[in-house]
Amino acid sequence: MNPEQNKTAAHFRSLHTSQKPLALSNAWDVASAVITEAAGAPAIATTSAGVAWSLGMPDGDRLDRERAVAVIASIVDAVNVPVTADIEGGYSETLEGIARTVADILEAGAVGINMEDGSRDPAEFAERLSAARKAAHEAGRELFINARTDVFLAGVGTLEQQVAEVLARAQKYVEAGADGIFVPGAADAETVAALAAGISVPVNVMVGAGSLSVGELGRLGVSRVSLGSSIAQAAYAVAQRAAEELNTTGTYTAVAEVVDYGFLNGLLDSSKRN
Repeated sequence: MNPEQNKTAAHFRSLHTSQKPLALSNAWDVASAVITEAAGAPAIATTSAGVAWSLGMPDGDRLDRERAVAVIASIVDAVNVPVTADIEGGYSETLEGIARTVADILEAGAVGINMEDGSRDPAEFAERLSAARKAAHEAGRELFINARTDVFLAGVGTLEQQVAEVLARAQKYVEAGADGIFVPGAADAETVAALAAGISVPVNVMVGAGSLSVGELGRLGVSRVSLGSSIAQAAYAVAQRAAEELNTTGTYTAVAEVVDYGFLNGLLDSSKRN
């Protein structure tokens, strides 16, 4: 039992409201997390893709538990706001392994997780969620489990069939212990409203350039909004443009706009770790 961590977890849970959706600009290392906190973020969410890429691995359940947990621990140590960790499918193919992942994530200080069904059978994924919930209970820790379903990303069937499938999975996942349902790929107002109305727990959608605003999504019933891997992708796009420009025209316009060196250095010098 960790009363202080459970208090942080309760606060994180309270941030999920459609009146003011929890807006998460996902981080992938200490620097991106500290910058995000300094910008006024009420919580830090990691992007599994960004974490994997930063460690030289592809996204998609390829990263090992130990390195993933080490990144989460370093972020928790550096910020003063709640941290929720994207753990893909749980970094294990066994329920025992998933329980170990969750226990390690809780020990690292995170108060929430994202787990995704991907191409898995919904019944199998529900078992994974149950294992995660049981691990948190046995550890005496509060944990917000955000269950991601990739129905829309898979794009199988008509839109109506996809909505029906998401609603069916959501009910199964909530019964297995999920506290929220994450539906990347849900974008238009009618679809988002139908999901928010049909799901009994906070609904999370992924956003990016051209998406409905946070306020608009809140009015449709969404309680949580995530940028996912797009910030990491944008950062790497700057690295790509700068390298290409340097090695073609020999100019440097790609790095005209940067985070001030002293500002970033100061943030890291005064982070919670110190």
